[in-house]
Amino acid sequence: MTALKLIALDDQDLSIVSAHLQDAVMKVSDLEFLPKAKRFVLTMNRFVWEAKSGLFRQHNERRQAVLHFDRVLGAKTNGIARDKPAEILSLLAISFIEISKPAGIVELIFSGGGTIMLDVECIEARLADIGGAWEATSRPIHRA
Repeated sequence: MTALKLIALDDQDLSIVSAHLQDAVMKVSDLEFLPKAKRFVLTMNRFVWEAKSGLFRQHNERRQAVLHFDRVLGAKTNGIARDKPAEILSLLAISFIEISKPAGIVELIFSGGGTIMLDVECIEARLADIGGAWEATSRPIHRA
């Protein structure tokens, strides 16, 4: 399978990125806001949902990936212990709340109630796989 590379420039693009990153895991220390560059970076291990599979898929895999948002004016966290850099976060979804077109808030929602809110001039995000794949020990399960 080839490395995934996606760009998001609107909320529809962002929803596609969000789908590919559902259940991505990262440490708190893997989150970085670079105010001078107006950039927010997340390095993560994403579950490869797009891999060809059937209902009884035998092979589950993860890949290391980087997601970065540009044109970020500010970043706020809620429910994320910044003083615990080794704590693991599991990303559930990414959404966009338009405030004043094209500006708004990109919201990253994590399991356990943690959120990151990015104040952005506009949506400008890039997702890229940066390493090889490895077999995951399990497939994420979502109970209704």
